[in-house]
Amino acid sequence: MAGYKNNDRHEEESLLGKHRDRRSSAKSSPAVKSRRWTIASLFALLALVSVAAVHMVNGYEPSREVTLVERARPDLLVVSASSSQTNKNAHRSRACNSVKGGYQCFSGISHRWGQYSPYFSLADAGVSNTVPEKCDVTFVQVLSRHGARYPTASKSKKYKALIKAIQANATAFQGKAAFLKSYNYTLGSDDLTTFGERQMVSSGIKFYQSYKKALTRDHVPFIRSSDSSRVVESGRFFIQGFQQSKLQDRAADHTQANATINVVISEDTGANNTLNHNTCPAFEASTLGDDVSENYTSIIAPSMAQRIQSNLPGVTLTNDEVIYLMDMCAYDTIATTPDASQVSSFCALFTEAEWSQYNYLQSLGKYYGYGAGNPLGPTQDDTTTNHTIDAPGAASFPVNRTLYADFTHDNGMIPIFFAMGLYNGTAPLPQDHIQSEAQADGYSAAWTVPFAARAYIEMMQCSCSAEPLVRVLVNDRVVPLHGCNADKLGRCRRSDFVRALSFARSGGDWASCYTS
Repeated sequence: MAGYKNNDRHEEESLLGKHRDRRSSAKSSPAVKSRRWTIASLFALLALVSVAAVHMVNGYEPSREVTLVERARPDLLVVSASSSQTNKNAHRSRACNSVKGGYQCFSGISHRWGQYSPYFSLADAGVSNTVPEKCDVTFVQVLSRHGARYPTASKSKKYKALIKAIQANATAFQGKAAFLKSYNYTLGSDDLTTFGERQMVSSGIKFYQSYKKALTRDHVPFIRSSDSSRVVESGRFFIQGFQQSKLQDRAADHTQANATINVVISEDTGANNTLNHNTCPAFEASTLGDDVSENYTSIIAPSMAQRIQSNLPGVTLTNDEVIYLMDMCAYDTIATTPDASQVSSFCALFTEAEWSQYNYLQSLGKYYGYGAGNPLGPTQDDTTTNHTIDAPGAASFPVNRTLYADFTHDNGMIPIFFAMGLYNGTAPLPQDHIQSEAQADGYSAAWTVPFAARAYIEMMQCSCSAEPLVRVLVNDRVVPLHGCNADKLGRCRRSDFVRALSFARSGGDWASCYTS
C-alpha cells in the first residue's frame, strides 16, 4: 500500500466489497460491468474550466433543508435533526444525520475519528459559503468519497481476533471495559453500512438543493466512479437523492433522462485511473506514512494501554491493538443502528483528549502517506491532465457539460487536494505533538476525507468581474485558493486558477515515480 509498509494500520481503501453485516438483511447489488478507460480525473475537468462556455443562469439561492424525503428505497429516510449536545450512553430518539449539517451526534468524539468520521458540515468554519450577491453559479463539479462502510476484510479479521484474545485472556472485565465480556463481533467487511447508504442519499439531495435555482433543475450531471462496489453503490445512492429531489421540484425539467453513472474506471493494478493512487511505483513502495504513524502511535498508545489493561487483568495490548480498539468505536457506531444514533461502548474506553490524538494520528497518516508530506503524494494527480480523456469527443470526459460528479476513495482525494494547492498554507505537520486545524490551515483527516466527504468546485459569473471566478468548498468550508490572488471570499479568476495548477499541468514530479 502506498506510503505504508504495514497494511494493518492504514489499509488500502480500494478493495472490492463482498460481505454484508450479518445483523442486516441480505441485499443484492446490481451487477456493475467493469469498463477500462484511459485515465480520467479531476484536473482534466479543471482544464475544462478554462475552456468551457460560460452558461449564464438566473440567480442562485441556497436551499432550505429538506425535513423528510422519501426516496425510491422506502427504508432510506432522511429526517432533519441535529444536536451536538448528547448523552453518550443513550440511544437518540431523533436522527443524527441531516441533509444540511451532516452527522452531529456525539460531536465531541465523532468529529475526531479522522477518515472514519461521518461527514459533518464545516459551513461555519471560515468564510461564508453562500454565493455572493450579483453572482450566478455556472458550473459545479463534486468530488466525493464513498459513504460509511464496514472495516476492510483484513482489518475485520484483526478486530475479531483481538476481541477473541481479550475474552480468552482477561481474568476480569471491569469498569468501562466490562462490556467486552459479552461483546459479539458481527461486523461484516468492505461494503457500505445502511448509515453509509443514507449518507449518500443525503449528499445527492444536498447537491440538488444547493444548486437547483442555478443548475440542477435544468442539467444532468456527468458521473464517473472508481470501480469498487462501495464506490459505485455510493454513486447510485447519490443519484437516488438527486433524482428524487428533482422529481419533487415542479420547476425542474422533467423531460430529461435520469442521471446515471456514465463511466466506471478500473482499479486493477496498472490501470490508468487517477481516481485511484496506484499509478506511481515509487509512491507505492514508500513507507513514509507508516513510519510517521508508527512513531506517533508509540507516543500516544502506551498510557492508553496501561489504563485499559488495568480493567482487563491478564490482557497485554500492543500499540497497534490500542488503535484497533479506537477504530472499533467508529465502526461499531456506524454499523449498530441504521442512523448511527447509538454510540459504541468502545468509545468510552478513551477520553476526548485521546480522541484528538487519534484524529491527529490519522491526519499524519494521510499527510505523510498521500499529501504534501510525501514528496510523491501530489504527483499522483499529475496524469489527470492527460489529454486522451478531455480530447474532443472523448467518451470518458465530454467537455460540454455543466455538472460533473466523481466518486472515489479517501486516498484518491488527498493527492488531488494537495496537487490543487488547496492546503499550500499547511506547514509540515509536527510528528510528535498535535497541531489544530486552525494551525494547519484547515487540514485534518476529519475535515478533508470523512465518510461521504465532498468537495465542490464552482465557477461563477459575477457583476464585479468580466471573467468567471472559481471557488472550492471542502465539506462546505470555503478553502481560500493559493497562488492565484484570491479575493476575501476565497475566489480566483478562472485564468489565474488554471495558471496556479502549474504543478499538475507541467507534469509534477512524475519522473520520480520510476526512479529506483
